[in-house]
Amino acid sequence: MQVTYLSSAAIHIEAEDADILCDPWLVDGAYYGSWCHYPEPAKGPEDFDDLDYIYISHIHPDHFDPATLRRMDTDIPVLIHDYRWDYLRDAIEDLGFEVIELAHDDRTQLKGDVHINVLAADGCDPELCGNFFGCTWYDTEADKTGSTQVDSMAVIDDGDHVVVNTNDCPYPLVEPTCEQVKEDYGSVDLLCHQYSAAQFYPQAVTNYTHEEMISERDRVIQEKHELALNFVDLFEPDYYMPFAGEYVLAGDLADLNQYTANPPREQAKAFFDEHTSDDHECVFLNTGEYVDLDAREVSAPFEPLDKEAKQEYIDEVLAERSFDYEADPMPTLDELKAYLPHAYESLESKREKIGFSSDTTVLLPLVDDACLELSMDGEGYRVVHDVDTDDYDGWVKMDVDPRLLRRLFEGPHSAYWADAKIGSHIGISKVPDIYERGLYNCLGSFHTAGYDVDADTTAETDATA
Repeated sequence: MQVTYLSSAAIHIEAEDADILCDPWLVDGAYYGSWCHYPEPAKGPEDFDDLDYIYISHIHPDHFDPATLRRMDTDIPVLIHDYRWDYLRDAIEDLGFEVIELAHDDRTQLKGDVHINVLAADGCDPELCGNFFGCTWYDTEADKTGSTQVDSMAVIDDGDHVVVNTNDCPYPLVEPTCEQVKEDYGSVDLLCHQYSAAQFYPQAVTNYTHEEMISERDRVIQEKHELALNFVDLFEPDYYMPFAGEYVLAGDLADLNQYTANPPREQAKAFFDEHTSDDHECVFLNTGEYVDLDAREVSAPFEPLDKEAKQEYIDEVLAERSFDYEADPMPTLDELKAYLPHAYESLESKREKIGFSSDTTVLLPLVDDACLELSMDGEGYRVVHDVDTDDYDGWVKMDVDPRLLRRLFEGPHSAYWADAKIGSHIGISKVPDIYERGLYNCLGSFHTAGYDVDADTTAETDATA
């Protein structure tokens, strides 16, 4: 069995009887254009038309990338976890692919001796997910079963070798599932696991100083590295490959690359070499290189990137790119206000469902000097002018390009709040400096999907709803 690293979480697993491409993000522009590659992947989508299967772990764009899949042969079946909700399956089928949903912890024969076992990050235990993420957003309807999480992991074996691919699964949540995998499979030849932060923090925080950003960046990197050590300690693999969440920001966000908790790979390799036993070999691979589990060797030693060449590429190529929404016309205040009644109704429905309430006020600049003042305790909203944050005891301000904001108001068919946040398109400042997970969970429903909104009609949004 041979495992080739391509980019981020994209790996190609080749066994004698079948080969599988995992999480193929091979085209620049994930998360509305902000996430790109450096260097470019050694292979493009068209190089994989002879695949037997594609495995997609979850719906985040650096794992499920429509731009990549549109350039691939739709005759290749796509394997996913059988999630409680069908959004991932539907999105893949809309691209023309056959989707095979696999039940949690059900080792499935693919071809010959090659099997795959796809497991939900939360082990299909909603209570576990709720405990870790501090909410009760899962429902308990009898006809709704399956994982309440968006992540999955996979175990691929061919009778001789076992590869465990944990993708983006957070260790504290997935630990019980990993323990079960270790008990069921025993020896693990190769473990692929996350080691960096695929998130907006700290680079998108707008009220930190440069020094605070650097300090938080380094703290998060250290935290992610230490969590990753748990995967290695648990599985005790012969080889382990820290991967996933590797990206470079483009466009007007390119200056934020210095703050992302996405360390140089040679720096991460040094950490893992220092903190793990010689019994487990750390394999950072350059794109296109592979680990051969039969021969027990790596195709080529890891070569660190030229930092100056990378920065030159960021400055001269990536920074010059634009985002799709920047070609949209700038919305008027009345157009944005027209979305607010239905968007607030949707948010309130979500807030009540998960039982979240907070005294924090969300401030969302619209256009000109107008700002949406949004309560998170059911007290409504209003549009104010010349907002002064000193007037609020606790607040979160979210700066979004009005053109992207309009797409967010239109709903998931145009843009997701979570993806815009991960893509660093939302500048966030807050006082006090605490992260209220439920607040952002609710904001994910702050849109008008399912409603017929006449954007030409001025909504009466200046009064409290």
